[in-house]
Amino acid sequence: MPPHHTSSIASTSNRDVLIIGGGLAGLAAAAGLAEQEIKVTLLESRPRLGGRASSFLDHETGMSIDNCQHVVMGCCTNYFHFCQTIGVDNLFRTEKELYFIASDNQVNRFASGLLPAPFHLMNAFRKLSYLSHADGKILAKALRALMKVNASYEQEHSFADWLQQQKQPSHLIDRFWQVVLVSALSESLDRIDIGHARKVFFDGFLAHRKGWEVSMPTVPLNELYGDKMQNWFQQHQTTIQLQTGVEKLLFAENKITGALLRSGAVISASEYILAVPHHLVTSLLPEELMQHSDLAGINQLETAPISSVHLWFDRPITPLPHAVLIDRLGQWMFNRTEILKQSAKPSDVQNGYCYQVIISASHALRQQSSEEIIQTIRHELEEIWSLTKGAKLLHSRLVTDHRAVFSPLPGVEKLRPSQQSPVANLQLAGDWTETGWPATMEGAVRSGYLAAENALHRMGYSAKLLQPDLRASWLARILFG
Repeated sequence: MPPHHTSSIASTSNRDVLIIGGGLAGLAAAAGLAEQEIKVTLLESRPRLGGRASSFLDHETGMSIDNCQHVVMGCCTNYFHFCQTIGVDNLFRTEKELYFIASDNQVNRFASGLLPAPFHLMNAFRKLSYLSHADGKILAKALRALMKVNASYEQEHSFADWLQQQKQPSHLIDRFWQVVLVSALSESLDRIDIGHARKVFFDGFLAHRKGWEVSMPTVPLNELYGDKMQNWFQQHQTTIQLQTGVEKLLFAENKITGALLRSGAVISASEYILAVPHHLVTSLLPEELMQHSDLAGINQLETAPISSVHLWFDRPITPLPHAVLIDRLGQWMFNRTEILKQSAKPSDVQNGYCYQVIISASHALRQQSSEEIIQTIRHELEEIWSLTKGAKLLHSRLVTDHRAVFSPLPGVEKLRPSQQSPVANLQLAGDWTETGWPATMEGAVRSGYLAAENALHRMGYSAKLLQPDLRASWLARILFG
């Protein structure tokens, strides 16, 4: 233990909670506890909230730039509940149709039809110009099989193995399975657990008519998780301390007794929630705790990178708010000027029209320079939208988060710990914990709610914070069980 700590801040209540980490998991836990009128203190080492869902200032344009475009699907019931609770649910736009563009450059509009789930998207898939009628039959058969995969096979094989077993043709792997899953799970198909793949398709596309709908913030992430949210917490007896790093959690007599800050102070509470990325857990917990079998898998979790190319042109290149790109390095284009138009300042457009192109599971880009990647993306945009050729590129930059998500490798569920740690008064929160969901904003919020529930139960409360999933349609329940 470092010898420099000199002061102590004692708890004044036996019903208070200290949360370490101001990402979505920590914020969700704080919101759930605050709703039950529990006194909460949240510590965040950085000068902002949101964790990986963050923005940074681009000094050349003066704009707040999201490190990566974050989207949320209609099936993410807990994330939407969290946003409604803290009063930022009005800062989103919901796309009632998606746009897919393959090598033929035809814009394919993808939207629900009149049929009940799971057939509500059948016509949308049939109309995709880059898939044939025969392709549709092959995919439908495979999707039915995916809903019934044997559990023992699932634990030992990757989704790529399963596709091979199903004899899926390479063009369908590239133009369908990979398009959906790499964007959703941010990993290559050979590094995806079959159960996670099944969840994406069932919850997102088959179970409910609204499960697939994509919503995105209409403000930069630093504003979404900014003053409005902090004001809500302030009104609900939650203290948020930014730029307050924790050195170590203190452990004695089989319980956590305090959090040693980097400043040397110690903050104590009756309950603790550790809501940090999994690779930071080891440095914060006592060594004897990390040796516990329940926590042994944490250090075995792997991560995957996500890259985003930000481009500013002197004129618009497309009116589309977004486009899913097929057969290209770039996977999804977001028209940031269009998406943020309601909250934009006049100076934002003067600095150019901004577009962001996402490259998930960007392992292979490590061998290329930023200039090469940006040039490739610009060339792809020129192939799709001819206006790009006449547009002047004012500014560009590549941003990569090398630890964007935990990798949903086959068998990964065995490595994810529950929210209840081996120490009774310590909960774990983060999308990497056992939530039943992959590495998503929904998974992060679920983990926070579950951790807060455990803390509440220990304090004598019976509140249930976790929100139910969208109820699968009667037909989906009959077909898939």
